Amino acid sequence: TEDPARIRAHGAVDLPLLQRYLNFWCSSSLDLFGSEISSNSAANFANGLKGRPDESQYEDHVLRNATFRMPQPDGTAEDVPMLNAINELMRESYLKDCEIGLKRWNRTIERSGHSFRLSLPSPHFRRSIGLWAGQPVTPEGNVIPREEYDKRLPEWIPSESDRAFVHSLMQRVAEPGKMAAWIAPPERGINNLPVEYEYVKLH
Repeated sequence: TEDPARIRAHGAVDLPLLQRYLNFWCSSSLDLFGSEISSNSAANFANGLKGRPDESQYEDHVLRNATFRMPQPDGTAEDVPMLNAINELMRESYLKDCEIGLKRWNRTIERSGHSFRLSLPSPHFRRSIGLWAGQPVTPEGNVIPREEYDKRLPEWIPSESDRAFVHSLMQRVAEPGKMAAWIAPPERGINNLPVEYEYVKLH
């Protein structure tokens, strides 16, 4: 079944809820990279304190004359010095890495016979830092009226009842050989020992 109520009744997380958490945590993590245009990131890159993922694969490690086409909230785009766009370059690399994991998840969902597909939200959704801070952008990347955005935001991220449900799943299981329902059992134990191996003996 794909009915969220029936799925939750059996102590499992429904896919729409997983998507809302994906929207929340992905958009939250993107702010951690900082503003799209940053003189601090330029200085840190120039001083060797900051670099792009897999920096060694690039030929240009100075970026003195390179530029980056930066999308703007008004629908235009501006060329900015790439040195000042290091934060955005790193954010894009992070999203590409997330996409790899998401493809694996979706393959698993497809093999299970479900048509639902998870997706990353737009990098402009629910931003609190940078050019897109406070902009009413949907997870699909569409700019909508502020009133509509405020009304629909609870549809896109976990609600209080969603959080309470997930919290209710976090039940402690301490019996040897038993696993909590919210943790996938390991394929094997530490040092290839059996999962049920008695690692600690209490006297």
